Amino acid sequence: MILLTGFEPFGGAAFNPSRAIAFRAAEMLTERSVRARAAELPCVFALAPARLNELVDEHEPDVVISLGLAAGRDALSLEKVAINHVDARIPDNAGEQPIDRQVLPGGANAYFSTLPLKGALLSLRPATDAGSKVRAEISYSAGTFVCNQVFYALMHRLDGYPEARGGFIHVPWLEASDPRIEDHARAVADIAVLALGAEPEPVFSAGRES
Repeated sequence: MILLTGFEPFGGAAFNPSRAIAFRAAEMLTERSVRARAAELPCVFALAPARLNELVDEHEPDVVISLGLAAGRDALSLEKVAINHVDARIPDNAGEQPIDRQVLPGGANAYFSTLPLKGALLSLRPATDAGSKVRAEISYSAGTFVCNQVFYALMHRLDGYPEARGGFIHVPWLEASDPRIEDHARAVADIAVLALGAEPEPVFSAGRES
């Protein structure tokens, strides 16, 4: 079973493409006869991790992919690492703006995604070559806002459960009417299906110099 989450709008916006992509990807998976559910998370530090844990308890998923918006990026960012640090540039939807705090006091400094990130890059290349509007990359920073908090909370929850895989993907800004939402949803659905399998990760460099 696959659980997908996206965030409610934040920062004064009326739309968040991460939510639309999560729900559309879940529909696509269902059409492929893959059990999937999508849910919205609040963009609120005090509520988002608890809501995510409730969803994991309810659905007992094999794969969890949380999606969030990175408006300044132009690619689907497959996040590698979640850090135990919160430093909010803007307030959340409850008006809270925590600075220099830990996600989980005393917790591990960081967790790595357990999604097949390099396998996902390879799987998306044929679609991109065929004209898909989706660009993908592996990212080594999920930021320090609610997205990273949720990513960290998810990986902390899944730590010790090797049978379950999880991670976080940032999506670029897309308008509600943008047809590329369909392409991005299909890419997320493909990554989720790949994560259900047990194929070893391919070995190639996807690193950066800075």
